[in-house]
Amino acid sequence: MSNTEQHQKKGQKNKVLLNNDIPFSKVFLIGEDGEKIGIKTKEEALDIARGEKKDLVLISVQPKPIARILDYGKFKYDRKKKEKEQKEKQTNINNRQIRLTPLIGDHDLLTKAKKTRELLLKGDRIKVSLKFKGREIARKELGIDTLNRFYEQVEDIAKIDKEPKLNQDRFLDMYLHPDKQKIAKYLKEKGEDNAKNEK
Repeated sequence: MSNTEQHQKKGQKNKVLLNNDIPFSKVFLIGEDGEKIGIKTKEEALDIARGEKKDLVLISVQPKPIARILDYGKFKYDRKKKEKEQKEKQTNINNRQIRLTPLIGDHDLLTKAKKTRELLLKGDRIKVSLKFKGREIARKELGIDTLNRFYEQVEDIAKIDKEPKLNQDRFLDMYLHPDKQKIAKYLKEKGEDNAKNEK
């Protein structure tokens, strides 16, 4: 299948069918308020929709054709708005990577933890990747200990998405994401501390 055909097929799949374009003779009708009206012929459903000065919109075909009475203009606007919000939300979430070594010094670990905190507070997800070199791989527990020490520095604002896992026999990876409840508590306490210091 060519790219043009794929694009056309995708466009047809995403096309919203309404009113006379609905290809089914009978539909299960749902009212604008969500009320389940029941099975109606297309003509009956159209009459009901027109009586309410609304559109008849096909919202599903599986396991049976389901149509809903809607203000299509408003429906289209709300759907575009929702899609835009979801896209913006996805765009604003960045995946960042922090690299560690099993024998990283305390100062360097704290520096990287500080950077990680800044990223977490911005809403970024973090992949903490610890790389073993040479014979270090024989001391996997050392890597686990380093990751645990690192997590202790950000635990008050983060959650572990994925527990540490060895990849490619060289990398011990841990995934973190911002914890909204923890962050809210942290910011509240930070604000209270700042207020006390200003007195």
